[in-house]
Amino acid sequence: MIELIDICFERDNKKILNNINLKLDKNKFYVITGQNGSGKSTLVKIIMGIIKPDSGKILLDGEDITNLSINERANLGIGFAFQQPVIFKGITVYDLLSFASNKQISKKEACDILSKVGLCALEYIDREVNKSLSGGELKRIEIATVLARKPRIAIFDEPEAGIDLWSFRNLNKIFKQISDDNNSMTLVISHQEKILNMADKVILMENGNIVNFDSCENVMNSIISKPCCKKEEIYNG
Repeated sequence: MIELIDICFERDNKKILNNINLKLDKNKFYVITGQNGSGKSTLVKIIMGIIKPDSGKILLDGEDITNLSINERANLGIGFAFQQPVIFKGITVYDLLSFASNKQISKKEACDILSKVGLCALEYIDREVNKSLSGGELKRIEIATVLARKPRIAIFDEPEAGIDLWSFRNLNKIFKQISDDNNSMTLVISHQEKILNMADKVILMENGNIVNFDSCENVMNSIISKPCCKKEEIYNG
């Protein structure tokens, strides 16, 4: 569904991504993991178009999207949820969900989406997306915007960061729903063992390289077998 070919990115004379080659199929759930600074966030931002690669190509169903803007990629069905949700002063939750849907949705439709991420619609539908909301509330609302878009590719940068226990336990249901409802692919950056165990395949990154692309069990075994490396280093990295 999406293919990265020889993707390179450098900043301040430091190589962040080194000739990344990766092919991800639809109806699959992938998790990217690795220690801080391994290039995970840079990789997904390049897929979304937030960052432009220095070289290489990005193909979506065979179409070259390397030079397309964020909006153009969003219109093609790529959805992105940031690790730190964005605040939109003056915009209500309903407005944001309608914008994400790329159409005018009814308040009932918006309420149904909010309920899927564990928010009481009556309390949130007309609230502004501003600093009066907690980090966990903002995270849930951002995940709701991805659901509203019904993406072909749903990308989440550490979705578990800053959310409460209820939300974390329901993330797997949300990921599965995106796949089932939209025949799509989900790509998640995470260090959490429970999320890694859900993956069809785990992408392990190290120093800007993909060093393993396999089942969670095989990736974890490869990490543990390294000298001076413990399982907790990747889950807490």
